[in-house]
Amino acid sequence: MTGFLSPVFGFHKPKKQVGEVLQLTTKGMEIMEADVKVKVNEKVLNYINGTFKNGSGSVLDVISPLDGSVISTVPLSGYDEVDDAVKAAREAFPEWSGKTMKERVQVLFRYRTLLEKHSDELTHLVHIENGKTWGEAKAEVDKSIELCEFAVSMPQIVTNEVQEVSRGVECRIERKPVGVVASITPFNFPNMVPHWTMPNAIALGNCMVLKPSEIVPLSAMRMAELLEEAGLPKGVFNVVNGGKDVVEAICDHPGIQAVTFVGSTKVAKIVYKRASGNLKRCVALGGAKNHLIVLPDANPDMTANNVVASMSGCAGQRCMAAAVMVGVDRVQHIIDRMVQECKNIVPGDTLGSVISKEAKERIENYISEAEKAGAKVLVDGRNVTVKSKEGGFYVGPTIVDHVTADMKIAKEEVFGPVISIIRAKDLDEAITIENSSNYGNAAAVFTQSGNFAREVMDRAGAGMIGVNIGVPVPREPFPFGGWNESKFGTCDITGKSSIEFWTQNKKTSVKWNPEAKTNWMS
Repeated sequence: MTGFLSPVFGFHKPKKQVGEVLQLTTKGMEIMEADVKVKVNEKVLNYINGTFKNGSGSVLDVISPLDGSVISTVPLSGYDEVDDAVKAAREAFPEWSGKTMKERVQVLFRYRTLLEKHSDELTHLVHIENGKTWGEAKAEVDKSIELCEFAVSMPQIVTNEVQEVSRGVECRIERKPVGVVASITPFNFPNMVPHWTMPNAIALGNCMVLKPSEIVPLSAMRMAELLEEAGLPKGVFNVVNGGKDVVEAICDHPGIQAVTFVGSTKVAKIVYKRASGNLKRCVALGGAKNHLIVLPDANPDMTANNVVASMSGCAGQRCMAAAVMVGVDRVQHIIDRMVQECKNIVPGDTLGSVISKEAKERIENYISEAEKAGAKVLVDGRNVTVKSKEGGFYVGPTIVDHVTADMKIAKEEVFGPVISIIRAKDLDEAITIENSSNYGNAAAVFTQSGNFAREVMDRAGAGMIGVNIGVPVPREPFPFGGWNESKFGTCDITGKSSIEFWTQNKKTSVKWNPEAKTNWMS
């Protein structure tokens, strides 16, 4: 593999890690890679009101997808723990929201420095709990640092509006925090996605309850430790681990004013309906089926490289991954190059694992069903094992050609390193195929024609568009967010658009001239 497209929206050469040794055999073990030494906690704990606590329910083993070993345990909490976290956040809110924004972001300045200081350690946690390659995990941590940098710029971005609307009469708008908020995050970016919400929310004066995926809870626990070290007051940030019970408690709790969710469309719909039905603000990001339209005039090497990188980066477990390539007319030369690119990808080295045994089986079933339906598997990633990591969950890069729009693999989110190729006779047909998807996260076009690019930019039914970019993730201050069944709710989850979500407007009118005649302002 010649490179990967990272979540930081850049194309990177994979860096060979010298002396990589993974010892994933016992709980509480130490992981060695190069000169990095990381202690993995035997038990993940909840973090409530500045204290790490056990949950009241059962526990779940945390499995490393790299080799299938147990690396920790996580509590499966419930309503009581959520209630305790909300009480702590409500108690902390008056003092925290009463600080100036400049005072609040000083904590994030220090926290950002700690993220940088502990970057290798945080990278290791992502690597072992999620299965990403070292380079991809490092890119995720780097993106978290960048998200903090945007949050600390809030004092320069969020300014009050003041206007003299009548002689001696002023009206002003001030942005105030909404109160206690909650963020429910997925397994595929255990470090980055919590940083989509936490820095902006607390910089703007809110107090937060984070519910990380129970599959990857290690990164969130370390976040809590570093925030405490940075000087964040107790109760401002809380972590409650668990599964469905915690999600339902967050949606139902009357003390929570706003909820964000990132995950599958099926669950995003449920969370959005339940949270908004309980009169909370909610933005819920769901799945995707991103279409990359490839035209015959596209640069062959750049296109093949970027399409394969988009499909296989992070083992395809990202909502911005290429899922369908719509090849317009004569693009066989590009497909041939894609096949060659895939041959350079090595599972367990330049390609990470998928998250679980169930995920591996589900992905491979999509490939098999497509093959039975008449599609042609050009590169087959099924039945992959990695030497010395035979218990790991690996799927190799897979290209499935001659897929038709009615096939299951063309319509549903596979969430693995698999790309389906649908053939189209012209650009109109290609755009029609893209528009037929129920999702609307991202779409891209590969071409050297400005006119063709503009046509796709105008007509593609997605919230994020790329031109010769396989993973069109906007950089701050531009927000992340899709359309259709990829997002439910208003506002976006990052960037400037998130400010509207995390704040509410207070409008004040002031009059100091008693000699003025009575008018409509009186």
